[in-house]
Amino acid sequence: MVFLRFFGLFLLATAFIALVVDGIKSIAATGIVITPLGQGWFSLHPPSINLVQAIIERYTFPILWDPVLLTVLLAPVWLVFGVLGALFLYIGRKKRDTSIAYIQD
Repeated sequence: MVFLRFFGLFLLATAFIALVVDGIKSIAATGIVITPLGQGWFSLHPPSINLVQAIIERYTFPILWDPVLLTVLLAPVWLVFGVLGALFLYIGRKKRDTSIAYIQD
C-alpha cells in the first residue's frame, strides 16, 4: 500500500511538472500549448512507441491500439499522469477502521 501511495504521488508530481512546462511554453508562445502524451513519449524515446504498437497489435487485440490507446496518446501529458496518480492514491489509501469502539465507564 505504501508503494502505491508513493507511486501515485510520483505520478502527480510528474503531472504537475508537465503542467508547468506546458504553461511556460504557452507564455513563450503567447498562446495555449498542450503537449500530447504521444508527442512527449516520442520525444523521449521514439523506437519504444513503435515497439509497443507492434506488440499490442500482434499479441493482443488490434482494436485496443487504434481507438483506445491512440485516444490516450492524444490526451495531455498532465491529464494522463494526473488521473493515473489519483487512481494509485485511491487504490493505496489507508482503509478506515469500521469497527465500533465501545467506551467503558
